Amino acid sequence: LIWKHDAAPYLRTRDRRVLDIIKDKIRLPRRESLQLDTKYNVPLMNALLLYVGMHLSQGNSSAGQPGQGGPALEIFMYLAHNLDYEGRYLFLGSIANHLRYPNTHTHYFSLVLLHMFPNTKDEAVREQITRVLLERLIAHRPHPWGLLITFIELIKNRQYEFWSHSFVKCAPEVEKLFQSVAYTCLGTTIDRQSESSDATGRAEGAAVADRAAA
Repeated sequence: LIWKHDAAPYLRTRDRRVLDIIKDKIRLPRRESLQLDTKYNVPLMNALLLYVGMHLSQGNSSAGQPGQGGPALEIFMYLAHNLDYEGRYLFLGSIANHLRYPNTHTHYFSLVLLHMFPNTKDEAVREQITRVLLERLIAHRPHPWGLLITFIELIKNRQYEFWSHSFVKCAPEVEKLFQSVAYTCLGTTIDRQSESSDATGRAEGAAVADRAAA
């Protein structure tokens, strides 16, 4: 538990200085950074994400559900908004790597991404969330169930307003790519005017994900 003495105190104190320490610790010294061609200690970042998701998300009654807040989500939101572009990409990619078969980890990290998307004021965060999902979806099948169900929820649920964001509409080619990936995931074209946020829509998405992942 390499992060026990750095991340765990935040559960008690909610001291922003703890978050600053965490952010600094996942950065590499300059010499190592030049050698490895990255500013970040990726294995250490992966360990942090796993520790926070497994332990701090159980720290109080609300933390296990990202939509209800809690120290784990506060750490994730802090990193999403305070890391630079490279660090945020690596961080979000690490979250996306947990979107696998149906289990509690997949469910939790899917909810983390789906909470971040509408609750950030930074369009760059939304764009990078979309990027890490899209990069995995344009690869050859089969796609992990959790990856599919997260993306399907993002594009079908009206509360995320996915199709209205500028990065989706920045060029006809880009919008066509999103439509193509949506068709691959859903097996049908998506009517953006009739995006559904009810339980039936989510159940249909889960069924499609099951078929696509098979």
